[in-house]
Amino acid sequence: MASPSEQEWLQSAQRFDPETLGAIYDFYSPRLYAYAMRLLGNRDLAEECVAETFARFLHALHIGRGPQQHLQAYLYRTAHNWITDRYRRQPPPTLNADDVDLSTSTPNPEADLEAAWMRQRLRRALWQLTPDQRQVILLRFVEDLDNETVAAALQKPVGAVKALQHRALAALRRILEREVENVPSPS
Repeated sequence: MASPSEQEWLQSAQRFDPETLGAIYDFYSPRLYAYAMRLLGNRDLAEECVAETFARFLHALHIGRGPQQHLQAYLYRTAHNWITDRYRRQPPPTLNADDVDLSTSTPNPEADLEAAWMRQRLRRALWQLTPDQRQVILLRFVEDLDNETVAAALQKPVGAVKALQHRALAALRRILEREVENVPSPS
């Protein structure tokens, strides 16, 4: 659900009120960072995504083209576009067991490795979806946004978002099932 003061924030942000801009950043940056981390799997890139998202937001406000409503949807769409552009330039790296910290700081390093592998598997499967399918899955089921906010982020009608969600879940299921079928059995 959008912040109750989102429309007031937008009106103040358009006047470049520093307190409002700070409140917007404080409220949305942790959510955008978590969203970027799920897709990128890299802290530095997630931080860069958040920084670029807010830079683009400020630039849009400066030239009078910022959002008039649906601030949250606008910020997620901007972050998603940055991530998509990033992956077009440089595909995600694959996870190597050497990349996972298996130090004694955790009680179950095997579970940590398996969880990291599962996150990478899901991330790879998500990137096989269309950009709109990927975004609807993440916004609906990970970010827990309502259909109206997702529709605003995708700039599509709510009915189209529901249909897209249905197709995305079916495609994701097929991708993950196909991957399981191709895993060699232990000898």
